[in-house]
Amino acid sequence: MAAFSRAKHRWKRDNLFRVLTRNLTGKYDYDLVVIGGGSGGLACSKEAALVGQKVAVLDYVEPSVKGTKWGLGGTCVNVGCIPKKLMHQAALLGTAVKDAKKYGWQIPEPIFHDWATMAEAVQNHVRSLNWGHRVQLQDKKVKYLNMRGSLVDEHTVKGVTKAGKETILTAKDIVIATGGRPKYPTNIPGAMEHGITSDDIFWLRKSPGKTLVVGASYVALECAGFLTGIGLDTTVMVRSIALRGFDQQMAVLVTDYMEAYGTKFAWKCIPKKVEKLTSGALQVTWMEINTSKEYQDTYDCILWAVGRAPETKLLGLDKLGVQINKETGKIIVRPDESTSVPNIYAFGDIAEGRPELTPTAIKAGKLLAHRLAGRSSELMNYHSVATTVFTPLEYGCVGLSEEEAEKRHGKDGIEVYHAFYKPLEFTVAERDAGQCYLKVVCEREGDQKILGLHFTGPNAGELMQGFALSLKCGATYSHLLQTVGIHPTCAEEVIKVNITKRSGLDATVTGC
Repeated sequence: MAAFSRAKHRWKRDNLFRVLTRNLTGKYDYDLVVIGGGSGGLACSKEAALVGQKVAVLDYVEPSVKGTKWGLGGTCVNVGCIPKKLMHQAALLGTAVKDAKKYGWQIPEPIFHDWATMAEAVQNHVRSLNWGHRVQLQDKKVKYLNMRGSLVDEHTVKGVTKAGKETILTAKDIVIATGGRPKYPTNIPGAMEHGITSDDIFWLRKSPGKTLVVGASYVALECAGFLTGIGLDTTVMVRSIALRGFDQQMAVLVTDYMEAYGTKFAWKCIPKKVEKLTSGALQVTWMEINTSKEYQDTYDCILWAVGRAPETKLLGLDKLGVQINKETGKIIVRPDESTSVPNIYAFGDIAEGRPELTPTAIKAGKLLAHRLAGRSSELMNYHSVATTVFTPLEYGCVGLSEEEAEKRHGKDGIEVYHAFYKPLEFTVAERDAGQCYLKVVCEREGDQKILGLHFTGPNAGELMQGFALSLKCGATYSHLLQTVGIHPTCAEEVIKVNITKRSGLDATVTGC
């Protein structure tokens, strides 16, 4: 014990000496230290190294409440975009198999899905990405430290390993990109004890079975969608509205399709408690908000998708006076991603007012790296960022929702062109296309600049990417009319749209 005490004393003395030396000489261990090894943090650190900076990145994954843990790469790689899209693809393939029969494929019955096979393949792919990120950091000469990072001062970061070993790093600039984690409800008995979150669903080795998804965010609907698609009994419990923050007409189309697809919805309901029965089943008691009536049912799995919280609590922000929004817990940042403390920057999901989207974090991180290295003054443009919700019927959008456009420009200041269409692929398969819809929200006067574009249908993300570019270039409705479509595609319906909502005419596409 005496030897341990002396070693600890020497460590503190040596690190104190390094900090004092840095303060006196202005010399640092690194040009940049990044706390957070998600997509944004990795992009920032690698880009900084490419422009000649000496960089270190700290990343440590605190296991979920259920003990799930993963490797380098953050939410998107491990428990977000990547496994989500792969499991969404598994569900789409199930639908494709059903369609295939109408196209002449002779497929023996019965058809069933094996969760373990899918999960192993998805998890192996994610592990390969974890390894790839480590190799990339090494190749680009970025120092990777598997440590939990926190702030000591505006130029100093303390790293702590799983075993509790501490390391001090000094840097000219510090970047925080720690992202967020799913929240559990705090007022529902049994919620945390018996439920899981999106941090766990993709790493389950066994099928979750009959599942209740609580929440109506894109995370909730995407998970419920692929669970339904692979044949699981799935219910979504919605307190108020689905896809808050998105265009609400499109949100209704998404959930209508999901209901027709087989997902059950408990609208205007809130869970009261979760209990585990002797059989092992989870009994949920919930209340219907409008009537106050209580109901019960049993499930094999409860998936909470009730929001996310920024990973700020262990960073030591209050100690340095880094300003945060007390309501959201997010760091308040300026347009250049700087915080209230000099030399400390933050971006991505942890930053107040920023889209919680991986590509925006990557782009913002790269631009920040160039600014900190003195190579550029370009700021991240957060306007008109496209995104897609990977529900059974995908929903892609860019720009303003109809509600937001009306709020900014007035009802008489916008024109909405819309169309209901039927994908050619749906015809032979005899699939219902009642929710396949698009709308283009424009300024009503002048050149009719496009303010927002919304689309529900197959491959919505692939379609929306090109239109995102057009909005960045200032596209107008007349530009759409001047564009020749690719036939036969769903995308061509966007450039053919000619019926306005204001006219009241039938917006169903009937042919050329």
